[in-house]
Amino acid sequence: MTRLSLTNLPVAPAVDPNALSVGIVHLGIGAFHRAHQAVVTERAAVATGETRWGITGVSQRSATVRDQLAPQDGLYSVLERGLGDPSIQVIGSVRDVLTAPEDPEAVVARIADPAVSVVTLTVTEKGYRAASDGLNLDDPEIQADLAGRPPRTVIGQLAAALARRDESLTILSCDNLVANGPFLRKLMVDYFDALGKVPPAFEATRFPAGMVDRIVPATTAADRDEAARMLGVRDEAVVVAEPFLQWVIENDFAGPRPAWERGGAVLTADVAPWEQAKLRMLNATHSMLAYLGALRGYETIAEAVRDEELGGLARQLMTDDVIPTLTPPDGLDLPAYGATVLERFENPALKHRTRQVAMDGSVKLPVRMLGTVRDRLTAGAEPHTISLAVAAWMVYVLRTPDLDDPQAPRLQSAVSGITDPTKLVDALLSIDTIFTPDLRDSTVFRDLLTTHTTALLHHL
Repeated sequence: MTRLSLTNLPVAPAVDPNALSVGIVHLGIGAFHRAHQAVVTERAAVATGETRWGITGVSQRSATVRDQLAPQDGLYSVLERGLGDPSIQVIGSVRDVLTAPEDPEAVVARIADPAVSVVTLTVTEKGYRAASDGLNLDDPEIQADLAGRPPRTVIGQLAAALARRDESLTILSCDNLVANGPFLRKLMVDYFDALGKVPPAFEATRFPAGMVDRIVPATTAADRDEAARMLGVRDEAVVVAEPFLQWVIENDFAGPRPAWERGGAVLTADVAPWEQAKLRMLNATHSMLAYLGALRGYETIAEAVRDEELGGLARQLMTDDVIPTLTPPDGLDLPAYGATVLERFENPALKHRTRQVAMDGSVKLPVRMLGTVRDRLTAGAEPHTISLAVAAWMVYVLRTPDLDDPQAPRLQSAVSGITDPTKLVDALLSIDTIFTPDLRDSTVFRDLLTTHTTALLHHL
């Protein structure tokens, strides 16, 4: 079958790709970006008629996305699956893709281009190479960038580009990190401190916080086949998504930007309440269902949440433990939001794999769950259900020999040979890159974890 391209275009993008110039660089051009920020950027271009906001995507690891998009002139489709019939749309806002390991200099040069005024990031929590509340200066990749090689970390790439710029820049994180904008700025400060010099452009560069939400499961061969039937051409870069899409952005920019609010984004003076609600309600519940679901043998989140017991625990997590810790932003009804979260998880058309969601638990737990645990303990409450979620992660670590986690060797070494639940809890609580002393020393939390791990191990 003919491949999707500008010359084989059965469904035209909403904007003419040939008319777009590049004004945005996106670091981490995976499926999520292509189903989220790139879509909102294209909608904004349609609403305003502006043509300066084409996107250069950067792949931080493999050439897969570049190899998928290059023969298709940067075009790809978004296959939306809700409760009704699926729909498909061709997106043209991504104009080219660079692969950082192959040509790190090209990445720096593109960010340094004066025509670029915005950099966005979806590099996952581990892509920031953080340790506790700052940059992990012991990370060998960070050390190599500091030593002067063509940079291969996102922090090194941004630093090298800022050193070449006369113009300020807006750098917008779209990853699930608490106060991701200020946090990214702190990592950059740590890097420049270690480097011993700060480029002038950094002082005027802005780091707005951002919160993103859309479920984007991994694309399968069956998805590509369905897209081909719907389009009449083959799209090797199709991404799958639910109809729901949310993007909340702090209105703090250094210069020109797309009119993202015209494309459906919310601009606000304070992202924090939206962020906390999403991290603690949606992301924490997603992770709990992933761990408990995987331990029960469920392949997808939809299967897990349709399990009567697990679905009940998900509701209980939000109602009993999370909502009491939140101050909702104006216009957000937390119980209604929680019900919407579970409805989205139950969508059988989105086969979001439990093992995919369970990845990188060591960096997800602190931002998704442990703040809720801490707040409930401080309030004098027993965080029963959120502790079950943490215990499920502990048992998942114990029972998963091919653990996908940046700290996998340390975690697996800690639990090696353990069969006793109390020893399992103590071994993982001792990991100081995950658990802070206040949690490690909490008798209430430790006892809850021991009770839950005992029950989970008994029933497996």
